[in-house]
Amino acid sequence: MNMEQPLSPPRQAQAATPRATRADYMAADDKAMLRAARDLTKGLGEAKPGIYWPDMLASALAGYGGIALAILTDSLAVAIIAGLVASLALYRALMFIHELTHIHRDALPGFRLGWNLMVGIPLLTPSFMYEGVHTIHHKRTQYGTVEDPEYLPLALMKPWSLPLFVIVALLAPIALLVRFALLVPLGAVIPAVRKFTWERFSSLSINPDFRRKPPTGDFAKRVRWQETGASLWAIAVIAGSFAIGWRPLVIALAIVSFTALLNQLRTLVAHLWENEGEAMTVTAQFLDSVNVPPPGLAAEIWAPVGLRYHALHHLMPSMPYHDLPEAHRRLARELGTGSTYEGANHPGMLTLVGRIAKSTMIRR
Repeated sequence: MNMEQPLSPPRQAQAATPRATRADYMAADDKAMLRAARDLTKGLGEAKPGIYWPDMLASALAGYGGIALAILTDSLAVAIIAGLVASLALYRALMFIHELTHIHRDALPGFRLGWNLMVGIPLLTPSFMYEGVHTIHHKRTQYGTVEDPEYLPLALMKPWSLPLFVIVALLAPIALLVRFALLVPLGAVIPAVRKFTWERFSSLSINPDFRRKPPTGDFAKRVRWQETGASLWAIAVIAGSFAIGWRPLVIALAIVSFTALLNQLRTLVAHLWENEGEAMTVTAQFLDSVNVPPPGLAAEIWAPVGLRYHALHHLMPSMPYHDLPEAHRRLARELGTGSTYEGANHPGMLTLVGRIAKSTMIRR
C-alpha cells in the first residue's frame, strides 16, 4: 500500500468533527484506526537482538554497579546518587519482563534465559510471574473485567485508595524475599502452602481477587527451575547477611523498593481506570490506556522500554518496544489532530495523576 494514501478521513474533516470518547466506542470499534494500525506498520515488528541484548545487559550492569557503589562508599551523597542511578537502571532492566510475555518464543534465542539469570532471579522477579498472566490483560473479553489480573477501577474508588495503591509497593522487595526464602521451601513439603502461594503470590497483578491457575506443560518446567533458582538465591542472601552484616541487604532493599515505587506510579497512569467491569471493544480499551509520546523526555525514564506508548501497545501487543516510536509517528501523521488515535495521548504523569485523583473526588 502507498504510505502516502490516507486510510481515514482527511485531517481537516477529522478536526472539524467532535472527537468520540471511550464511551462512544464501547459498542463499536473505530475500524479506520484499526486498519491504519495494521497497514501502516508493515515492515515493523521484528525483535532485534542487537537492540535487546545491549540494552538489557547495560541496564543490569549499571544497576548492580550502582548498588555496589552505594554499599561500599563512605559518602552519603555518593551513596544516594549511586542508589538513584541503580534504581533507575534496574527498573529499565526489569521492564524487559513485559517484552518477554509478548515476543515470539523463537524471536530472541537465549534472551529469556539470559534475562532470568541476569535480572529476574537476582531481583526475585522471574519471568513466570508475568508470563501467562499479562496476556489475560490483553484478552478482548477480559480486559477491565473482574477476571483481569492487572485492572482495578481506581478512578472510581475512594480517594485514599490511590496513595495506598502506590505506597504499598515499597513493601514488594520484602514480600518477594519472604515468598522465595520461606514460602517456597515450606510449599515443597506442605501442599496447602504451595497452592496458596501459587494462587495468591505468583503473579505481578493488582487485582486482589485474581487467583492463578496451576501451570501446565513446558511452562510448568520453566516455573520449577526459575522458582528453585530464586528460592536458593533468596536463602543465600539472608544467610549471607548473618555472616557479613545486614547493611548491604538493607541498602539493596531500599534501592529496589524505590524501583518498585516508580513502577507502581507508572502502573497508576498506564490506564485511566474508568471501566466498571463490562467487556470493552479494542478501541475502548485503547482509549482507556495511555500514550505519553515525545517531545517530553521524562516519560522515557518513568515508562521505559516502550511503555510510554502503552495505548499503542494495546493495539499491537506483539510490536517490539524499539519499533513503537516509529509506529506512533506513522499513525499520528496519518490520522492527524482530532482523531481517535490522538485521544489516547496525554502530556505526562502529573496530569494523569491529577485526572484520576479528581475522578475519585467527584465520585466520593
